Amino acid sequence: QVQLVESGGGLVQAGGSLRLSCAASGRTFSNYATGWFREAPGKEREFVAAIDWRGGSTHYADSGKGRFTISRDNAKYTVYLQMNNLTPDDTAVYYCAAESGPPGYDPGEYSNWGQGTQVTVSS
Repeated sequence: QVQLVESGGGLVQAGGSLRLSCAASGRTFSNYATGWFREAPGKEREFVAAIDWRGGSTHYADSGKGRFTISRDNAKYTVYLQMNNLTPDDTAVYYCAAESGPPGYDPGEYSNWGQGTQVTVSS
């Protein structure tokens, strides 16, 4: 088990950028794949990006390809999501999740979740 805390959300204008951070407790975090998901009002939680435990394999939803970059620093027990060229459609609560094994695309594949951080993009 790991505890996850997201930060870096906020209000940004369309075209702007944000960098989300997911800080983990526990040395075993470096053995966990980590994913970012988001949930907009009235919508289901959806996959955004994921990274394997070493940081050598990354995966993105089509909505974020070319705009979002996931990375990790295991020495700091932190995973990042750099988001560029944001649009109002990116407005949501963003969650990070961690699980041992390969990175997954489905929220059900993760058993460790943070509390979420709000991202709001104004037009």
